[in-house]
Amino acid sequence: MDRRFLTVLGVSLLFALVVSSLFYQMTARAGGGKKAEQGELKDLVVAAKPLTVGITVKPADVKVIKVANDQFPKMGFSKVEEVIDRPVISNILLDEPLLEGRLAARGSGLGIAPIIPVGMRAVTVRVNDVVGVAGFVMPGMRVDVLVTLRPPGGDSTTVTTTALENILVLTAGTTIQPDARGQAINAPNVTLLVSPDQAEILTLASNEGRIQLSLRNGGDGQPVKPPGIRLAQLYGAPPKPLPSAAAAPRPRPRPVAVAQAAPPPPPPAPPVDQIVVIRGNQKTVETVSNLKKN
Repeated sequence: MDRRFLTVLGVSLLFALVVSSLFYQMTARAGGGKKAEQGELKDLVVAAKPLTVGITVKPADVKVIKVANDQFPKMGFSKVEEVIDRPVISNILLDEPLLEGRLAARGSGLGIAPIIPVGMRAVTVRVNDVVGVAGFVMPGMRVDVLVTLRPPGGDSTTVTTTALENILVLTAGTTIQPDARGQAINAPNVTLLVSPDQAEILTLASNEGRIQLSLRNGGDGQPVKPPGIRLAQLYGAPPKPLPSAAAAPRPRPRPVAVAQAAPPPPPPAPPVDQIVVIRGNQKTVETVSNLKKN
């Protein structure tokens, strides 16, 4: 066999051995560093049982497990004391980590109070099978509120208008979360999440007229602002705008009696020519006309 060929083959094998050795050392170092990083364990608070919205976390509801440092979730908890007596505002499954965004502040209340955002209000309205869309209005859904009444003014016809749109349902009856099987809930009342202004509108509408909930798709958040409908339109009458405060007829001002001005005083009489005669301590006045008569 050619000696030159053997030399080239030997050099190639040596070079391959050196490269393999360097690559192995680099891989071993990287793997050892990763194992060392994963070897650092940290405490993580997880749910010992399913936790539903509205309950307050107790020591028996949670447990602590060990997880790798790189697997510790953001906004997680390492101590049980950090989650005790805090209300749950979002459902937590078994063995799921408790996160800051799933719990309300300690002392914020019980039931639905912790899940009401700051600046919003929860208003409950009484419903039946018709108003509540046959029980299919469940927590987490979005509805429109329609009101049927007779507006004040000269036209006393019955009208139906959309008072509120895209309102979140907080509870149905005493249920804060929907049924896992999607079953309809027979609830005599529904609690809606509204602003303070909307709370006044909803209260007035429920007291002065009949309200109806209109179920809408959760992804449909666009306002529609329908013009409303009169009773006469169901019989073919042309639509016309509903009465408003701006369009209401203004009362005519009452006529005010104007006091007649007093007649002007007569002009003063022209001055009369007079002659004054003084004799001692006596003074007499004689008019020119009297002197002429004499």
